[in-house]
This record gives sequence, structure tokens and C-alpha cells, in this order.
Amino acid sequence: MAEGWARHLGGDRVVASSAGIESHGKNPRAITVMREAGVDISRQESTKLTDEMLVAADILVTVCGHADEHCPVIPEGVRKEHWPLSDPAKARGSEKDVMAIFEESRDDIRNRVADLIARINS
Repeated sequence: MAEGWARHLGGDRVVASSAGIESHGKNPRAITVMREAGVDISRQESTKLTDEMLVAADILVTVCGHADEHCPVIPEGVRKEHWPLSDPAKARGSEKDVMAIFEESRDDIRNRVADLIARINS
């Protein structure tokens, strides 16, 4: 969702890539809630973080404690920011309850991405 928001809100000013220390595939609920907000993430891929991605980055954002704790060594000059987000894919309950958690995550991530872009552009 963060990559989708970065592309949507940042336009040509931002190049965003999403990767993790392991790949998990696409979550159809994330695709649905982002589509509801007008952002299509259905063509994004779940990939593993590479050294090449790190070298090309200006900013690395980790979005869960596991990633923050197991992140590889960051090259000099790359700024790291950690967003301690709960993984909506781990939500339990009725479909309505789970989708509400995905929507909350979507909105939280949108606000964080918007704030990051504002800080980059200031």
C-alpha cells in the first residue's frame, strides 16, 4: 500500500519500490481497499530487497518490526525511517472487521506517505 500511495501522491517527483526481506505475494484485500481509494496496486509485485535497490535508494522505510530488526546494512547516505505498523493481513474476525482493519491501515499509510513526501519536498 505504501508504494501505491507514494506513486499516487508523489507523481513524477517520487520513484517508489516496495520490497521486503521475504516476499509474500499480493493480498487481495489490500488491492480492494486501495482500489476503493482510487489507487490501483494490482500490478505491483512482492519482491525481495536487493543490494542494488539499497544503493539506488535515498530513503528506506521499514513498515514492521521484523523488517526493522532484520534489515540489511544500509549504505552510507541512505536515510532510514521506521513506521511501526501492524500487519492487516494478520487481522482476525468477520470479513467486515478484517476489511475495516485494512481500511484503517490504508488511511494510516496514506497519511504517513503524504507526510514523508511533504518533508522531502520542503
